[in-house]
Amino acid sequence: MDSIFNDKLRFPSLYRTVPDGRDQYKAIVLLLKHFGWSWVGIVVGEDEGSQRAAMELNSVITQNGMCVAYQIIVKKALKYSDIKPGNVHNKLIYKITHTSCDVIIFIGISDDLQVVQNKIMKEYNGKKVFVLLASFAMWNTEYAQTLMGSLQISLPRRNIPGLKDYLLGAGLYKHLNSSILSDISVYLQVNDANFASNVSPYVYDVSNFRYTFSIYSAVYAVANALHDLSLIEGNLKSLSKNRSQMLLKVSRYLQKVHFTAPGGEMIYFTDNRHMPGRFDVMNHFISKTEKQIRQVGNFNVVDGHEQFKINDSAIRWDPGFTGTPQSVCTPRCLPGYRKVLWEGQQRCCYYCVPCPEGEISNETDMESCLKCSEDQWSNERRDTCIPRTIDFLSYEDSLGLYLVVIAVVFCLLTAVILGIFIKYKDTAIVKANNQNLSFILLLSLMLSFLCPFLFIGCPTRMSCLLRQVAFGNIFTIAVSSILVKTITVVSAFKATKPNTSMRRWLGKHFSACLPITFSSIEVFICVIWLSLSPPFPYQDTEIEIGKIILQCDEGSVIGFYISLGYMGFLAVLSFVVAFLARKLPDTFNEAQYITFSMLVFCSVWIAFIMAYLSTKGKYMVAVVVFTIEVSSAGLLGCIFFPKCYIILLRPELNVKGNLIVQIKRNII
Repeated sequence: MDSIFNDKLRFPSLYRTVPDGRDQYKAIVLLLKHFGWSWVGIVVGEDEGSQRAAMELNSVITQNGMCVAYQIIVKKALKYSDIKPGNVHNKLIYKITHTSCDVIIFIGISDDLQVVQNKIMKEYNGKKVFVLLASFAMWNTEYAQTLMGSLQISLPRRNIPGLKDYLLGAGLYKHLNSSILSDISVYLQVNDANFASNVSPYVYDVSNFRYTFSIYSAVYAVANALHDLSLIEGNLKSLSKNRSQMLLKVSRYLQKVHFTAPGGEMIYFTDNRHMPGRFDVMNHFISKTEKQIRQVGNFNVVDGHEQFKINDSAIRWDPGFTGTPQSVCTPRCLPGYRKVLWEGQQRCCYYCVPCPEGEISNETDMESCLKCSEDQWSNERRDTCIPRTIDFLSYEDSLGLYLVVIAVVFCLLTAVILGIFIKYKDTAIVKANNQNLSFILLLSLMLSFLCPFLFIGCPTRMSCLLRQVAFGNIFTIAVSSILVKTITVVSAFKATKPNTSMRRWLGKHFSACLPITFSSIEVFICVIWLSLSPPFPYQDTEIEIGKIILQCDEGSVIGFYISLGYMGFLAVLSFVVAFLARKLPDTFNEAQYITFSMLVFCSVWIAFIMAYLSTKGKYMVAVVVFTIEVSSAGLLGCIFFPKCYIILLRPELNVKGNLIVQIKRNII
């Protein structure tokens, strides 16, 4: 099976009745894969054929993702006594026994390798599994014990009808003087002397044949080729006169040979002029009480496809193993982990690191983790993707419910105050600072308390479009109303002469037109914003681990900040004007109340920016809702609660005469 015979230029007429050695290496690889042995050692003889086989096997093993821990060359004619402390062989044995590799593949001359096996078993008590190639044969019975629990890729057993009876009958002994059989008789006599009768079948099994069947197949193949040649070409005597021509014709007919042997086996050659890849997997088990070798599996190449079968329950391992032996450089990475190679080491030597969040590994020894889809997330063990939790600020949440209750309470409170102002619309305190602006402001505050209903609940396309636009326009109306109220207070004390242009501008048209003008700018900004890039609902999978946050995307960030910035500009302008007019002689301290209300309003929204940037998920929406409610409540409380106090509890101050007297007193 040596690969050197694959060279058709050097061996143009060679037909092999054994499989190609490369098929044997494939069987070895499948055996290693079956048991999960990724870390193996190779012990090889120093002859050229063994070296070549070791090199090819090493290449096949590494190409299939496994590693060779070491490759050790054993010198020829090695004796047990040659392995002494300090010499090279003892160092090799030490390396074998002190490596985590528990599977050793032996290639080469069996007698030399058995010395190494025996030293390992006897001197070092090494629990090792030996994997043997088909060329390995147990000739030296002294080392038979070393094969305990080993596996061998062997040529398949085949039946040769009549040979058993011939060998055990008179036929063998009738021809003992024959030169061909003289060596066989000596061999049998030697083995009878060294082996007990129950060991002999281990060495010499006359019921099934392996190497003998290869010779048997060769004889029958040539016979069939000659038969076909004679049928087609005619008399063989005339062809045999030209030796080279005869060999060429026989070779051509050998290539076409395809027949069934008397034992029932199909005999034919592949395109590479060797028998198809067929091997048996044998298990050696030899102890003081039991000596046997049994078939536990097989390997066949059928029409280019590899078939490998093995019966795990039939294998008997060395008693030193508690179960199926393991041979890995490092323990396997379980699902949920991935392999990271040690720098400078072979790829079978690695350490395991857990998969990051959002990624999984669902098999052992995965080199990279698999990323979960956007709607899924990794579980705690990082071995399965599970559906993400969908989260948003809903009415069922306690937080959402509290915010709704607060919004409803303040909305009803605003409605009550509006009712009070409507009932007492003709009183001095309601008329003192433009009752129409007060009504507009109260209505806008009532609507602002209802804005949270657009933010709470599952975001939809309509709610995303309305929430920012409605919130921006309602607050713009409220802030612009406060700005006009402030300007009215200032103008009332500056325009004291009748029939002046400023006095004419302070009429009802002024108070009605200015809020409309301010709010129309906000409307224009929102129209442009919605036309170019409107808000839309989307699923955010990055904010919180393992969750899908349903929220609204602003669309155009520039449009959002321009809308918010314009409202902030009006608020700051109202605060500045009110602050400058805070000491004007106003009986009801309107300018002071507006100043304080705008201070609260601006402080709340400045705090909102910091809180909004530090929160995630549904809590960002909660911060927005809470800010809307608190800022609206601040305007309501600072501007209207003092007036309601006078209207309801101090009605004597809510008289026009007292108002005029108070104003004059403040002016003086």
